[in-house]
Amino acid sequence: MNIADYNSCVDQFSDFVYRFLLKSVRDIQTAQDLVQDSFEKLWIAHKDLDASKAKSYLFSCAHNAMIDFLRRNQHTDDLDKSTNTPQSSFKQYNDIQEILEVALSNMKPEQRSVILLRDLQGYSYQEIADITGLNIAQVKVYIFRGRLSLKQFLEKSHIYSFDDLVESL
Repeated sequence: MNIADYNSCVDQFSDFVYRFLLKSVRDIQTAQDLVQDSFEKLWIAHKDLDASKAKSYLFSCAHNAMIDFLRRNQHTDDLDKSTNTPQSSFKQYNDIQEILEVALSNMKPEQRSVILLRDLQGYSYQEIADITGLNIAQVKVYIFRGRLSLKQFLEKSHIYSFDDLVESL
């Protein structure tokens, strides 16, 4: 991979990586820092990397950085969850995006990332497996369980039925 290929990766993928990380960590500054770290790792490896593998390598770096960040900050998430209001208060929200954000925040980081990569970014199972380091069967299981978790959250909070959610998207 040469410098022109690296610059092309920055132009093509920086927004996608940023949105993926922002959905996962829900903090603008942290997402920007993790994007920067991911591109730094890509730059360090650019001489040994084939340009056709750059996107997968970049998302793998971003995914790993996100998982590391979430694990380091897990204790603060536990404190935040203990101070949240009961789920019945979510009935006042009308914005499906906010509801989905809450539902996604209750998922395990690995599950959330495969759901975001598949349903938000549109990656194939094989691409998600390459990015996350999971095998295809694990990816499919995480996606299935993640979607089931979203469905149960929405039905338990009596906000939307799963069918209404699918129709609204």
